Amino acid sequence: MSFEITRAFRFEAAHLLPKAPHGHKCRRLHGHSFVVELTVAGDLSSEGWVCDFADLASAWAPLHDQLDHHYLNEVAGLENPTSELLAAWIWTQIESTLPGLVAVRVAETCTASCIYRGPRDPGGGSS
Repeated sequence: MSFEITRAFRFEAAHLLPKAPHGHKCRRLHGHSFVVELTVAGDLSSEGWVCDFADLASAWAPLHDQLDHHYLNEVAGLENPTSELLAAWIWTQIESTLPGLVAVRVAETCTASCIYRGPRDPGGGSS
């Protein structure tokens, strides 16, 4: 695969981290202006692109509706919504509708983010 494209999306949400150590500030309810970046890789199509950026937006739209201005802990599968678990959850929700997905980046602040590149091959081989 020769090319990668990335499109960024924003959503606002509240959460708390129930598994954080007692006394940790993230155990308290708080919110973020999250930025999610979806990266797709592949060869160029006859149109000259990996995929249409609009396809990334279409794949993201249902997740935006589930997450934006919601309490993430109440979303099924996000009971402990760390950036890492949120990135993996987004991957799981979107991978079947977004061929070539290679990375999901979740930024909870302008200086703190996580990149998830999908589940690892348990055999240690490459795909």
